[in-house]
Amino acid sequence: MLKRILAVALPMGLLLAAGCAEQSVGEGSTPSGAAVAYPTKTLQIMAPAGAGGGWDTTARSLQKTLQDAKLLNGQSAEVRNVTGAAGTIGLAELVTSHQKDSHQLMVMGLVMVGGVVTNKSPVDLSQTTPVATLTAESEVIAVRSDSKYTTLKQLVDDIKANPTSVKWGGGSAGGTDQILVGLLAKAAGADAKTVAKQYVAYSGGGETKGALLSGDVSVAVSSTSEFADLVKAGTVRALAVSGTKGEDAGAGTPVPSIKESGYDLELMNWRGVVAPPGLGAGEKAAVIKLINDLHSSAAWKQELTAKKWQDFYKSGDEAAAFFQAENTRIKTVLTEIGLG
Repeated sequence: MLKRILAVALPMGLLLAAGCAEQSVGEGSTPSGAAVAYPTKTLQIMAPAGAGGGWDTTARSLQKTLQDAKLLNGQSAEVRNVTGAAGTIGLAELVTSHQKDSHQLMVMGLVMVGGVVTNKSPVDLSQTTPVATLTAESEVIAVRSDSKYTTLKQLVDDIKANPTSVKWGGGSAGGTDQILVGLLAKAAGADAKTVAKQYVAYSGGGETKGALLSGDVSVAVSSTSEFADLVKAGTVRALAVSGTKGEDAGAGTPVPSIKESGYDLELMNWRGVVAPPGLGAGEKAAVIKLINDLHSSAAWKQELTAKKWQDFYKSGDEAAAFFQAENTRIKTVLTEIGLG
């Protein structure tokens, strides 16, 4: 029996900040260096993917909340998109072009951890300054409303009989969406490596939606919030969600979880934020304090509710340890399903 709860840290290793000799500061802890005035100019928040996806939505929610909660010290925040390679192009820019710049932040998450491995990126998350994890949410397995599949079992029966019979679409190669496809096949007793190879990677949620609606792929996998509008409109049918139990995927009625559908699998897609390498102790403390203050604000709690995101907050040392754990774990999972 297979059980993957991919939002819970297990022992593993990556993502300690380069130059992390200074101790990171967690919520409620005392900084090793006094926090400096921050920000002192426009805060740049990078979404390392295209518009319409989870990272883009998270970045814009950060921007909105920081402004609404008046946390920017009289400054402003801007969001920009840098697309490609599961976020590793944006990651490379952050690490190589913005060293020591505390006014550059980047949204990241489980997808990037897998993307670093799959894309054999020469730059990895150990070269960033960990700031915090923010949210977690279920994945959804969705088909067009005119699809022959009305249950997850029907879909799984097909891939067991013929692993190449279904063309899947989702986010970046090696990311959460493709991991879910491989693990679902493995949990069902299908040929996981062959099934995972039928996956087409897109740079953002918008492209994945378009591919499903146009028929370029027959099944899409994405974060629940990314497909909620199409599910609500009735153009897309949600077959299952990947959390512990069923939940509303947009249509107003609960969709069963993969586990409730008979397959021992759970997966949560988490997202967080990092800063460039080389920050001084005071700058690091100031960045972490800003995100701690954001997390404590009423505006952020409202944003979590509006987006139906789970609060999955860890900051400073706790975030760094979690990032470390995720890297080794995801390497293992990707190897198991033939993507490592």
